[in-house]
Amino acid sequence: MATVAVTDSTFDAEVKNSDIPVVVDFWAEWCGPCKQIGPSLEELSAEMDGKVKIVKVNVDENPNSPAQMGVRGIPALFIFKDGQVVSNMAGAKPKAALQSWIEDSI
Repeated sequence: MATVAVTDSTFDAEVKNSDIPVVVDFWAEWCGPCKQIGPSLEELSAEMDGKVKIVKVNVDENPNSPAQMGVRGIPALFIFKDGQVVSNMAGAKPKAALQSWIEDSI
């Protein structure tokens, strides 16, 4: 499964009300490190299909969700489980580090 684009209006339905854990990537088109981790998140989304859902929130187009989460810099990643944040990290990381973080958190 590919990553899912989430907006301020779909955030609760896609993230907080999900039946499986959700990784939220707050990103922007102009953000170099965001573009670095994009392909890794796409691969992990396919590899971990059914175990976790990976969604992306463009902070320029959807300012409310990152503001509610206290996002100060991007990329900012959060893992939600049963509607609650269970882990978060900031900055770009290699795919293996992202995968370990996700697996350890879900």
